[in-house]
Amino acid sequence: MRPGGVRSFALELARGPGGAYRGGERLCGRVLLEAAAPLRVRALEVAARGGAATHWLEGRSVGVNAVSSDYAAAETYLRRRQLLLRDTGETTTLPPGRHEFPFSFQLPPTLVTSFEGKHGSVRYCIKATLHRPWVPARRARKVFTVIEPVDINTPALLAPQAGALEKVARSWYSSRGLVSLSAKIDRKGYTPGEVIPVFAEIDNGSTRPVLPRAAVVQTQTFMARGARKQKRAVVASLSGEPVGPGRRALWQGRALRIPPVGPSILHCRVLHVDYSLKVCVDIPGTSKLLLELPLVIGTIPLHPFGSRSSSVGSRASFLLDWGLGALPERPEAPPEYSEVVAGGEVAATGQSPFPPLQDADVNLEGPFFAYIQEFRYRPPPLYSEGPSPPCAPVRTACCFPAECRSWRRAGRERGVAEPLEPRRGS
Repeated sequence: MRPGGVRSFALELARGPGGAYRGGERLCGRVLLEAAAPLRVRALEVAARGGAATHWLEGRSVGVNAVSSDYAAAETYLRRRQLLLRDTGETTTLPPGRHEFPFSFQLPPTLVTSFEGKHGSVRYCIKATLHRPWVPARRARKVFTVIEPVDINTPALLAPQAGALEKVARSWYSSRGLVSLSAKIDRKGYTPGEVIPVFAEIDNGSTRPVLPRAAVVQTQTFMARGARKQKRAVVASLSGEPVGPGRRALWQGRALRIPPVGPSILHCRVLHVDYSLKVCVDIPGTSKLLLELPLVIGTIPLHPFGSRSSSVGSRASFLLDWGLGALPERPEAPPEYSEVVAGGEVAATGQSPFPPLQDADVNLEGPFFAYIQEFRYRPPPLYSEGPSPPCAPVRTACCFPAECRSWRRAGRERGVAEPLEPRRGS
């Protein structure tokens, strides 16, 4: 049997190249084998592997010599193996033509989202190996993506985030005034495609203009052998107008849209992916004033407004605390994670998981606006539809009792009758 008996050998997953998996699902596919002639096969196996790994080098000088330290760590999340043609000690002859061998794996209930970084990665792949007698093994490999769900509809991620800082602007050891910064966002969790409304107040008490800016920063942390290495990148940013000396600026919900980025990775022992909103004020002649608010980028967007009264209530109280009572003209539902990150199309049914948005000219009678109005407006006073009852006479208390007694005494001497006082308790 000539070695060229295999015309093609490949792997195919049921969800295609753009499909993603999550923990607890089944990974299904098939091995495609096309033989040009009768093919003797000893065994055919499929293995699924997945894990995280970090690696970097750090150099230091010891005298005149340069020493490099190697840091590496790994963690395994998936290890499955399935025999499609078992090795029984005898060979199996496959006829010429195309052959398909289906396989199926049950993924572990908890996995870590796929990630590629400069000093580490989280990768998942499936590999098929064809064993033949007296011939090197033939292999096929396919990489698949895992996106572990991160639900932002939790109390911890729906809580507002706020902070305040101040700094004395100095130049050549002389004070030039105080610069203060306070910032707030309505919640901690967001999904790609959403807009973060940034509320900030910048008070410039210095003698020179300052420039406020805001940015969403991704921090990759790689860990190995007790050491850490970090890499930061700005994924979205905005810049405000300069604030003059002795002036105050207010950001009333400056929009900062989150681009297509991977979700936060918080439960991996060798690497983390964190996000934060950094609001800073550039002060000439001194270091900038920097305020950092934590963020979590999830995959499950915020529930529709009508079914999340608690999050809407926190949003309304958040706006009132900052004196921003204006309601949005039309609430915008956040997009699905797959639509933003993977660019996936809508399902064949054409139905969206969220209810359609109302037009701006439709009356605002939904539960979302009704709940906010409970915070904005007090209920009207009680009234009666019938005729108003007569008002009881009200006796005004005198503020000067000593003068009243003198006036009454003078009246009795002149023979003037004084009015009768009503009895107490009547």
